[in-house]
Amino acid sequence: MTRPAPGNSRKWGPFGPTSFEKQSRGFRHLAPEFFRKVHEIGRGFHAELGLMLDAGYAGAQVRSHRFLGHLIQFSMGNPLAVSVLDLVGMRAGESAGSAIARSVNLAQHVEQWGYKRYWLAEHHSISGLACSATAVLVGHVAAATITIRVGSGGVMLPNHAPLVVAEQFGTLEAMYPGRIDLGLGRAPGGDFQTMRALRRDLQQSGEDFPALLDELQTYLGPEKPVQTVKAIPGQGSNVPITLLGSSGFSARLAGRLGLPFAFAAHFAPEYLYAAAQLYREHFQPSEALRKPYFMAAVQVIAAETDAAGRRLFTTSQQRFLRLIRNQPVELLPPVDSMEPLWQDWERAAVRSKLGAAIVGSNATVKAGLEKLVGDTGADEVIVVTDTYEHADRLQSYERVGGIASMIGANPTLAVGA
Repeated sequence: MTRPAPGNSRKWGPFGPTSFEKQSRGFRHLAPEFFRKVHEIGRGFHAELGLMLDAGYAGAQVRSHRFLGHLIQFSMGNPLAVSVLDLVGMRAGESAGSAIARSVNLAQHVEQWGYKRYWLAEHHSISGLACSATAVLVGHVAAATITIRVGSGGVMLPNHAPLVVAEQFGTLEAMYPGRIDLGLGRAPGGDFQTMRALRRDLQQSGEDFPALLDELQTYLGPEKPVQTVKAIPGQGSNVPITLLGSSGFSARLAGRLGLPFAFAAHFAPEYLYAAAQLYREHFQPSEALRKPYFMAAVQVIAAETDAAGRRLFTTSQQRFLRLIRNQPVELLPPVDSMEPLWQDWERAAVRSKLGAAIVGSNATVKAGLEKLVGDTGADEVIVVTDTYEHADRLQSYERVGGIASMIGANPTLAVGA
């Protein structure tokens, strides 16, 4: 096979039911009115108490963590925070609606298993991914859940007018108060032809990202006396912003602005440690954070044995192999061996992209997560898990949730008391 020219390869942006599922489905069928009431009560409770039960960034957003004048803070005894990043992968021939329904089902399960947030990516014109309308997906998942934070991982800000992003997420915040996150990246989320279709300036290098971010923050923050254009809804909503990145640019910017930073180690592991260090070196305390809040997104698959985990992981390996070949990236069934499928240079390329992956039994995954947290000081791990069978994905996330409860995380304190 001929290696595709670099200019032709796509850009990768930053970012069977289990027994529990059967029981859950049955209960919902028997008592839909009960769940509707719980949903309504949950929304009101979180609006009043500032999401006390699901305290997002360990104090990263001041307004969402105050209760009777006191700030809720993490202690060293808290378990490692884990979250989900979902690209809404489709199988070959599967409809987007079916893939989205599986994502909703996953969100409902991880909410039960103690995950902090559920983020949805933004990718355009990539066959096999149904995550192009990120804000729509965020609203859909938020409507189907009760307590878990839901957000973007992330919105590629240069693809959009900051005012529109502020209006979209301001509306989401009005509908689901205290539960919406706005993760922002600066990659195109597609190839050059897609950039043109999105009306992006093809000469853009991302250097204008700080200016776009500043404009967006103006629309989400308090109204200024001389401000003529306002985001309605959105103005004064203070939807919490996290910067996403796969290099040092966003790490430095997030540090200077005192914002949380999430690094895309699920496809750019070689820069993980440098980015974590840069973020902390450039961090300046802000109204949002006193100390850095670093999140690492990594591929994780937990299974019964190491061998079972490695076999499931071949689905992700096949996706990245097809990506570098400029082919559709639908979910494919796992295989016993990848060796017949790739050439030497392709194997090296895929392994370099997936170098931070943590795959194996519970013990192996626990050791991998402990090493990741110990080496990077990560306050939170964003788990990316793609398997062909939905049941395998659910079981992996359930295992990881249990493993994370046994791992401690460092506290990050917000301003105020």
